[in-house]
Amino acid sequence: MFKRFSILTFAPLALLLIPLIAMHYSDEVHWTLIDFAIMGVLLLVAGMSTQRVVKRVKSFPRRATYIILILLLFLLVWAELAVGIFGSPLAGN
Repeated sequence: MFKRFSILTFAPLALLLIPLIAMHYSDEVHWTLIDFAIMGVLLLVAGMSTQRVVKRVKSFPRRATYIILILLLFLLVWAELAVGIFGSPLAGN
C-alpha cells in the first residue's frame, strides 16, 4: 500500500523536474509556480484514477478501455491548458 502511494506521489514530482531543469538551460520554457501546481494535480489525479481502475476493474478489456479514456482526458486537458486547442477561457496563450 505504502509503495504504491509513494510511487504515485514521487513519479509526478520526478516528471515535473523535466521542465524545471529545462527552464535553466533554455529561454523557451517559462513555467510559473501555478503551472507546476496545475500539472502536479493533473498527474496525481491521472495516476490515482488509473490506480483505482487497476484495483477495482477485473475485466481486462474494460480496464484497458478505462485507462485509455483516462489517458485521453489527461492529454486533452493538458493540450487545452498548454495551447488552447478548443479556445476555452482556460487556454494558456
